[in-house]
Amino acid sequence: MSTPPSPADDLLTVRDWLRYAVSRFNEAKLVYGHGTDSALDEAAFMILSTLHLDIDDLDPWLDARLTAPERQAVHRVIDQRVTTRKPASYITGAAYIAGHRFHVDERVIVPRSFIGELLAKDSQSLTAAEPWRINRILDLCTGSGCLAILAALEFPNATVDAVDISRDALDVARINVANYELDDRVRLVESDLFKAIANERYDIIISNPPYVTSDAVAAFPPEYQAEPQLAHLGGDDGLDLVRRILKDARAHLAPGGNLIVEVGQANEAVEADFPDLPFVWLDTEGSEGEVFSLPATGLPKAKAR
Repeated sequence: MSTPPSPADDLLTVRDWLRYAVSRFNEAKLVYGHGTDSALDEAAFMILSTLHLDIDDLDPWLDARLTAPERQAVHRVIDQRVTTRKPASYITGAAYIAGHRFHVDERVIVPRSFIGELLAKDSQSLTAAEPWRINRILDLCTGSGCLAILAALEFPNATVDAVDISRDALDVARINVANYELDDRVRLVESDLFKAIANERYDIIISNPPYVTSDAVAAFPPEYQAEPQLAHLGGDDGLDLVRRILKDARAHLAPGGNLIVEVGQANEAVEADFPDLPFVWLDTEGSEGEVFSLPATGLPKAKAR
């Protein structure tokens, strides 16, 4: 019996593989949202990543012919995306925020926080102080460590504590911190929010905590089910961790400090829960009203125990 022909035998150029991938992704009805929002963007990301090319510049390579090993590698990742339904970043081993590459695998959520865009493009919105005056930053629920790393890059005089309850996530963050050679400025801390850093104070606290409702998590498509549930699940209304952060953050902010938290589409629910807090909602190119900023003075004081 003869071996059936493989697409790697017939598809020669990047353009050929792009068309093939889009067709397969559409046929399989894949779900996106892990850094891309369409079959075309997903296909371009996977092909360029596999070929070790700049993921933001497809056009120069469209008519480039691939070697036999390259064709086999591209075919393999496209096939894995369809058959496993895992996010593309788990298959390529990389995710990007504002042009910065981070290692990811199934131990962490694929990073896609809008706070990353603010750090890279509008860091002044995160603090009233000049960047060189920022000395200490806390990243709560750090996951892969990407926000902690971006904060360290943007605020060159600051040390950053990167906190997560998941030891697995911190192991991935450790890889990224080492890749950026920031071991001397980014400290990884295993903690349930503030518990292991009870006496620490910071100029900026940033957090992209779990904020998905229990019902939404239960209805996740396979792409989102592939991520650690711990990184998504925010309780019945999605705000369990957000409430805890708002209750305790003031005790961990220096005078003049700021709290920055991403809450997805829950801005109305947050304001209804905390009607007396002076929320400022920070928009980005990809979001509107999904990240809030609060000064230390606007946060509730910790209740005496």
